[in-house]
Amino acid sequence: MRGVIIQGSSRTEGNTHKISTYIQEKTGFDIIDLKSKNISHFDYEFKNQDDDFMPLMREIVSNYDIIIFTTPVYWYSMSGIMKIFFDRITDCLKVEKEIGRKLRGKSMGVISCGSDSELKKGFEMPFEESANYLGMHYLGHFHTWLDKELISETLKEELHTFLKKKISSV
Repeated sequence: MRGVIIQGSSRTEGNTHKISTYIQEKTGFDIIDLKSKNISHFDYEFKNQDDDFMPLMREIVSNYDIIIFTTPVYWYSMSGIMKIFFDRITDCLKVEKEIGRKLRGKSMGVISCGSDSELKKGFEMPFEESANYLGMHYLGHFHTWLDKELISETLKEELHTFLKKKISSV
């Protein structure tokens, strides 16, 4: 099964990228950096169809079975870039429905990266409910944090265990 890591951070080379790179090393998954894409906010009139969103979604549904979202925790929630991406999934249900249908049966997981080892209750709900609504298999959520800009050996082991348990190819 082919997988992709969709990184949604305001810093391309920040802490979330360090986590994404570690996951890539363990899984061989590709990384797509949402910051490098021109994705407009959701528009009820769907006048934003010339941006990068639909071509990106075509690429994702055509090439990957497993999607791992990596996001920093901003104000107790996913990043703004990631939220815009999720809002735009509506386009796949209203404009290009075949893309939305192709999400069914795919697997989705979430890795968050925060400044603290604790994460407030409710963070993963939008991911889990989106997976359910789209007919995707939800792999779960794992929270990470860096200590002095490094991934601790303990965290590496725990993250690797999570990946191994959730993704059989690890």
